[in-house]
Amino acid sequence: MNLDLLTSSYDYMLPKELIASHPAHPADSAKLLVYDRASDTITHSLFSKILDFIPQDCSIFLNDTKVIKARIFGNKSSGGKIELLLDKPIGNNQFVAYIRGKVNIGTILYFENYLKAKIINLNDDGSRIVEFFENDKKIDFAKLIILLDNFGHVPLPPYIQRSDTKEDVIEYQSLFAKVEGAVAAPTASLHFTPELLDKLKDKFDTYTLTLHVGSGTFKPVDCNHIKEHQIHSELFDIPLDTASILQSDKPILAVGTTVTRTIEYFHQTGKTTGECDIFLHPQNTPKRVNHLLTNFHLPKSTLIMLVSSFIGREKTLEIYKEAIENKYRFYSYGDAILIL
Repeated sequence: MNLDLLTSSYDYMLPKELIASHPAHPADSAKLLVYDRASDTITHSLFSKILDFIPQDCSIFLNDTKVIKARIFGNKSSGGKIELLLDKPIGNNQFVAYIRGKVNIGTILYFENYLKAKIINLNDDGSRIVEFFENDKKIDFAKLIILLDNFGHVPLPPYIQRSDTKEDVIEYQSLFAKVEGAVAAPTASLHFTPELLDKLKDKFDTYTLTLHVGSGTFKPVDCNHIKEHQIHSELFDIPLDTASILQSDKPILAVGTTVTRTIEYFHQTGKTTGECDIFLHPQNTPKRVNHLLTNFHLPKSTLIMLVSSFIGREKTLEIYKEAIENKYRFYSYGDAILIL
């Protein structure tokens, strides 16, 4: 059996104290591990020095999705407490959501500000199809976002084992977040300060695209063979000016795995909008993205498999081992790696 195809081959041991529960302050004081594939060398640096490493001829691609307050708490008519995590709209004013608490088709959930949710269907993957109502009037995504902004909670990842705070409203959001719809942040973007972002834009051509990160990004690969895994799909949109550069031979640095997946999906399909469901791994490697900036990801996740699609599984685990030895901070609020 090819070890690259076994989920267990992407496992590693991480000391709990290296799971970042808060971001670095200032954001660009985070550590940066730079791996140069051409020379097979690792350089330990700081994110504030990233411009010293990016190749001069690169175009930089950023994800301008904006995290919404997608986690809400309420009750069933019986009085039982309920927690709902909005995932994404699916048309006809219906939504995919994950619900903590037992519900059946037809169950009504009650939240603040006269918001209700009705369970329409129970999906096999554990998600639920719901409709939302305000004062018994069915509402659309735009109206729902307004209501959630008033009383919803920042949907911190499950491994950040604390309640969200007012600081997370700012810190779990990129500086260029614009298009509302994500329920998880594109975390490689969180390291930029306003000053560093300005310097990046002065020195490099930068472009944006949108991929609304869904809660499926945290879904573990629970099958033995990675090709048996059904990866989640996420809504995306690529502006025309961005698409034109993607169709050129200009070298690309993708800021984040979400940008990488979107670009590679476009490269394979030619689609500029829709749902992205590409699964990158060592046997499905990137064809358009040249360089990757990302954080350190969970064991046996599709994201560590994506990193492995750039540099191979063994090298990925080797780098992760060195990062652990050097006390890098991991996951969403953690440090970064730049792959050249």
